[in-house]
Amino acid sequence: MRPTDMQRIGAELAIRWDDGTESFIPLEKLRQACPCAGCKGEVDIMGNLYKNPDKPLTPAAFQLGHIANVGTYAVQFFWGDKHNTGIYSFEYLRRVAAAN
Repeated sequence: MRPTDMQRIGAELAIRWDDGTESFIPLEKLRQACPCAGCKGEVDIMGNLYKNPDKPLTPAAFQLGHIANVGTYAVQFFWGDKHNTGIYSFEYLRRVAAAN
């Protein structure tokens, strides 16, 4: 499953998928779902989760700057608070959209 088009429309990310379906994900939800190690944490070989303490996000955190492709399997979002380390696989994006 791959997106054929992806655009910010107002406070949402609109995605058209190659199966013809469309998803609309609120930017706030998308930012809060950031999969990077700093936001979601990392699990060691024993299953222990290590992550940064949760911090409040400013309004700039929900402003999407631009989107960059990562290979042929994911995208990277550049947020207004300078956060850009999350790599959202297309599969993960589809799951975030379905949880809407």
